[in-house]
Formats: sequence, structure tokens, C-alpha cells
Amino acid sequence: MPENAPPLLFTPLTLRGLTLRNRVVVSPMSQYAAVDGAPTDWHLVHLGKFAMGGAGVVFCEETSVSERSRKTYDCPGIYTDAQVKAWRRVTDFIRGQGAAAAIQLGHAGRKVATRAPWDGFAPLGAEDAAKGRAPWAGIAPSPIPFKEGATVPKEMDRDDIRAVIQLHVDAARRSLDAGFDICEIHGAHGYIIQQFLSPITNKRTDGYGGDIRGRMRFGLELVEAVRAAWPADRPLFFRVSCVDGRGGIWSLEDTVLFAGELKTLGVDMLDCSSGGIEGPLTLHIVPRVPGYHVPFAERIRRETGIPTMAVGLITDAHQAQGYLEAGQCDLVALAREMMWNPNWPVHAAAALGVPAPHSLLPRPYAWWLERREEVRRAYPTGREEAQAV
Repeated sequence: MPENAPPLLFTPLTLRGLTLRNRVVVSPMSQYAAVDGAPTDWHLVHLGKFAMGGAGVVFCEETSVSERSRKTYDCPGIYTDAQVKAWRRVTDFIRGQGAAAAIQLGHAGRKVATRAPWDGFAPLGAEDAAKGRAPWAGIAPSPIPFKEGATVPKEMDRDDIRAVIQLHVDAARRSLDAGFDICEIHGAHGYIIQQFLSPITNKRTDGYGGDIRGRMRFGLELVEAVRAAWPADRPLFFRVSCVDGRGGIWSLEDTVLFAGELKTLGVDMLDCSSGGIEGPLTLHIVPRVPGYHVPFAERIRRETGIPTMAVGLITDAHQAQGYLEAGQCDLVALAREMMWNPNWPVHAAAALGVPAPHSLLPRPYAWWLERREEVRRAYPTGREEAQAV
């Protein structure tokens, strides 16, 4: 990096017609706080504070493309005009603070009709139905329930496949109306695209099953359709579980192959995660060490040329900057660390020596905090101030 150049973490990045003010991304965080699939005041405050804190991109949580593709009754969606209007209130605020607003489109496939994670994602049952929350059956590449006690999903026929692709296209168009700058397709964490990718959940013998090319077909057709519907000047992201399944049944080599195809179809950024088909909370396939997805992002970026976003126990400014300097990824994403400290980007900028880090904050904050810094600079020990008083 040239001498006196700003840290890469706070260097703008242009993707198609969108320029991000920095490389800090707030990763999607499911809140289970929607009402009738619409975001509420909770979402406005939850997401708005991250935009105020200086992030370059603020992702809203995984958002369902249809009512019956939600995991729970409390998951948000973008399949009605009322939901679009509710999201627009959130995106207007995010963008008004200088951040890009991003949506993650999801379809849970077989992993529908559950309780919240703090209830173990338990399948809905008679007790829930008595409270007005009756379970419903999902759809999947093969009729394999996601856990004991869950409803057996319907095996998707060709009409179902076309319908799910169209739901994603419609959701992308609604996302544009809702004011989102970035659209991400959720192809990870055991949801419908990964259910097609994994031989654990895909036992089909037609053109959407069998070898890896057949199992990739559904995801690739879906991405191609969404890319055609999403404006050419706006970036399209894709979240992938880079490794998953017992015995490495979905490998990093598989992801590299898949990523190359996604790049050809116009995906601009690969969001690198792991796990999903099996496990308690379905994400524990990789040991949780700082930056545990970064090696995946690095290899995919190196071998395919597609830009990558890394997430996973990234908590320190120098840690994040180091990944970018080493060329291991193009964006760094944080979730739980942002919950702990919504102003992480400002603190990171200060730690990396960025001039006027307070400028990332809204003016009513920045002006007062800068005045405090002027006092600190004038009275570094506090003794002069005490003598003056």
C-alpha cells in the first residue's frame, strides 16, 4: 500500500454503478421480529444504528420470497406491497446515513414451520396450532424432512422449480421498489438452493440431481433469472456455504467450481460462509476461530477471480485490515460484533489512523465528539484544565 494511503478498510469500493464508502459490511442477522412478514420499528432501530455507526453496507436479514418459504411466522418477507412500503422506510434511513442498503433473498425449502432459534428451531406442532400458528409443509428437491418431527416436504416438480425461480425474480423487483442498492441470493445454510446442491438432500434422478452439474442447475437457473431482473448497474451478491456435510460431502473444490459459474452469470460478490445441511444450529461444520471463513474467501477469489466477502469472528480493526491487505477478500462482514458495538466502523477508523474518523457519524454526533477531541488535544493530561478552572 502506498505511503500515506488510507487503510483499505476505509477505501471506497465500486461495484457496477454503486460506490461503497468503505469495506465494512453489516452481515444479515435474523431477528424474528416481523409482523405479517413486514419489518417493524425494531428493524428501523436495529439496522439504522449500524448505518449511523459508519458501515459501508448494511444488510437487512434474510427476507423470504413468499409466505410459505419463511422459517417462522416472525420472519420478514418481500412478497406484498405493504412489505415493500415498510422496507422503504428502513432503506431510506440507511441510505440517508451514507450506507448502502442490502437485502438477502431466501427460501427455506424444507426448513419451514419452526419456532425461533432460542427454541431450538423446533418444528411447529399441535401446541403451536392451538395458538394460531399451525405448521405447513415445505418443498424441497427430495422428500426428506430436515429433522425428526418435521413435516415431510413435497418433492418439487418442474412447475415448482419454475415457480420458485419466479418468486425470486418477483422479490428482486420488489427489492428495487423498496430502495435496496444490493441484492443477495441466499444459497447457503441449508436453504433451498443448498438443498439442491447437497447430495444429502438431493436424491433426484432427473436433470436437477445426480452429479454436481445437475445439482448446480437449479441455483444457476435461479441466479440467471434474478440477474436479468435486477438492474445492470446494481451489484448482485450470492451467499454460499463453502464446505458442508459429513465427511466433506460438499467441498471447497465444489464451491470453486460453482463460484466460477456464478461469476459467468454476473454475480459480483461471493459471500463466504459454511454449514447448513446438518448440525444443531446447522452452522457448526467449521471450527470457530477468528476469521474462520477467510481461507475459503481467499482461495475462491484467487482461483476464480470473483470478488469475495469474508465473515466469521472478525472483531478487530487490524485483523480486518490485514485480510484486505493480503488480498484474501474484498469486503469484511461483521454481525455479533456489531451488536456489541454498533459504532465499530468509527472505532476501527480511529484505530487505523484515519483522519477525522468522526466524519463517519451523523453530523449531530460528529460535531459534539470532535469538540471533545479538541479539548483532549488542548489539555492532554487534564492538569492544565484543572488549573484553568
